[in-house]
Amino acid sequence: MSVDLYAGIPVSDYEAALDWYRRLLGSPPTYVASDTEAVWELAPHRSLFVEHSPGHAGHALISVFVDDLDSFVTRAAEQGLEPARRETYGNGVRKAVYRDPDGNEIGFGGAPL
Repeated sequence: MSVDLYAGIPVSDYEAALDWYRRLLGSPPTYVASDTEAVWELAPHRSLFVEHSPGHAGHALISVFVDDLDSFVTRAAEQGLEPARRETYGNGVRKAVYRDPDGNEIGFGGAPL
């Protein structure tokens, strides 16, 4: 079975969100779907999009597993973004949680050290 993922994040200020997610994800959107929606392809067939939807903003919970969490966190810090919290699970898996200006939670996980 083939699986594609298209995960959405509702935001109240589209322009501010474009800047924040560009800094977090390290690039401009892969493409702009409309005047109110921008998409980042994180891997083939796995995309994250922000959409202007003020009535729903602040309620997203997204987790992304990356191959080098430390490098990701360092690069985000260079863009002025620090995790709101860090976690280490009993099996050693680590997670850095970021909150966008609306309070949406975007977590990045990494393998144990």
